[in-house]
Amino acid sequence: MNLSRRDFTKIGSKIVIGAASGPVIIDALVKKARALEISPLRDYDWNEHFWGYVVDTTKCIGCGRCANACKLENEVPFDEPVYRTWVERYRVLKEGEAVIDSPNGSIDGFTDDIPEDEINKAFYVPKICNHCENPPCVQVCPVGATYTTNDGVVLVDYEYCIGCRYCIQACPYGARYYNNEKGTADKCTWCYHRITRGLLPACVKACPVGARKFGDLKDTESEVNKILDRERINVHKPELGTKPKVYYIGLDRVVR
Repeated sequence: MNLSRRDFTKIGSKIVIGAASGPVIIDALVKKARALEISPLRDYDWNEHFWGYVVDTTKCIGCGRCANACKLENEVPFDEPVYRTWVERYRVLKEGEAVIDSPNGSIDGFTDDIPEDEINKAFYVPKICNHCENPPCVQVCPVGATYTTNDGVVLVDYEYCIGCRYCIQACPYGARYYNNEKGTADKCTWCYHRITRGLLPACVKACPVGARKFGDLKDTESEVNKILDRERINVHKPELGTKPKVYYIGLDRVVR
């Protein structure tokens, strides 16, 4: 990376400030979030909500409409292999090997390149940022650009982000990418600009089979809470202690 003296000084000062006064920066970012492009309505109270997400792998058909809708809604480049959400196909062969693919995040569909008689089982698994309660991406950010809102959503402040990519490396779910246009890290926001206005995330809205559900975990009558009460659910990589808020129904043990 070629940096001018001015750029190097700017980045260096941000790192020093972030290391010296992390809590102050985080508090300022939380307050500032309302003024960014992800800002909610003025009467939205993020202390009244705590958002959660449910994925039913037994319903997903791998159509890719969710990934396509996400790119359209959030202006994620179509000409780059980067995604805020995507769908993986798992095919477990009779010999025990798991073959995993996700051509263009599932937007282009899937090709049957393995004879059916060699496959023991096959299923689709939607992937997305888990908006963890204990997010490693927040912990490693040297300038406090990645932060968690009061309503449980992990966001990136593009004005503070220096594009160091530490958070991208720290995410165990592969849910972050580098935005070449902005020069920053980027990721799913659960369509924060939509949910703070009472709308569903684009991927949830686009799913034709109801495999994706979103709602308020503080609301006992919300659909996601009712699902969590009646279904046997799992989270992805629970052993990492990140406390994901994306809950899976029917998550197979071979899923990575």
